[in-house]
Amino acid sequence: MTREEIYQDVKETLGLVPEFIKHVPDATLEHDWLSFKALQLGETAIPNKYKELIGLAVASALQCPYCEYFHRGAAEFFGATEEELNETGRLGMQTAGWSTMVASIGQDVEEFQQEFDRIIEYIRQQGQQKAA
Repeated sequence: MTREEIYQDVKETLGLVPEFIKHVPDATLEHDWLSFKALQLGETAIPNKYKELIGLAVASALQCPYCEYFHRGAAEFFGATEEELNETGRLGMQTAGWSTMVASIGQDVEEFQQEFDRIIEYIRQQGQQKAA
């Protein structure tokens, strides 16, 4: 596709060509737009509301005001409640915080993975016992 054809598709999809799209290099514009359109706007394995909540958590951890605005608005558009938006922020905060803490102590990755696998197995067994 030519840049003009891509811009036409963007405009038909979004109503305008956002400034940030205009700065994508020719070499990657078609790929970047089609990927954005498919993942951000299309129906995928992850429902749109959840994708936008994930995007909001990542954007908030990165402290990107552009992405925060986009993903918060898109999450609201797809039906996210204020409670879900608040919980998303908290989850982002916890993930970033625990990631920093675990990395700072230098815990061995394999040890961490083995502990996590044992935790999941324990919780699974507890659930089976409660169901029985």
